[in-house]
Amino acid sequence: MKMLRVAAGLFFTALFVASRASAAIDPVQLIAAARSQIGVTVGYDPAYRRLSYPGGDVPLETGVCCDVVVRALRQQGVDLQRLLHEDMQRSFGCYPKNWELKTADSNIDHRRVPNLACYFNRQGWSVPVSSEATAYRPGDIVTWNLGNGITHIGIVSDRRTARGTPLLIHNIGSGTQEEDLLFRFTIIGHYRLNGRANQASAVTAQTPAEHHR
Repeated sequence: MKMLRVAAGLFFTALFVASRASAAIDPVQLIAAARSQIGVTVGYDPAYRRLSYPGGDVPLETGVCCDVVVRALRQQGVDLQRLLHEDMQRSFGCYPKNWELKTADSNIDHRRVPNLACYFNRQGWSVPVSSEATAYRPGDIVTWNLGNGITHIGIVSDRRTARGTPLLIHNIGSGTQEEDLLFRFTIIGHYRLNGRANQASAVTAQTPAEHHR
């Protein structure tokens, strides 16, 4: 009987996570969750670490740019570590080969911008890149090419500069910050998360040519 209760509990937990992953993602909550990391995540550390799975994370006081996005989405029950890992296991050949890996690695895959970009594309979340500030809505996710094969990712804020350019919540090296960054580097990806994180309906998409974590 006890084992049945445990199994039932795990089953309904899985259903809850799956339902949250397929529910609409609230951009207001996403921004609030990202903003709550400011002053908490105060460093940047791209070192490889072994993480628990699912729901694994590095210490909150540090991380990389991807961790800002991963942590913010987890507040709405969307675990990119698990979702991306499962998609990579099914469709490993669709993902970038920048790191010469032979199989998916749940410790690091979700902490690399090219992989997140590929996953977002496969979910149909990509929207056109634009040079117009008004094209970027609060809660959108943007990726950039910083040069020399280095990429970056951040979340569009609901706050804007005096010129009307939205701020970005991100970690480019000094911990999570909210800054005027949108047009500082070359934008290579623009995503609007509508919540349909259903791997069964994922489609193959082109991935950016130059990538790094």
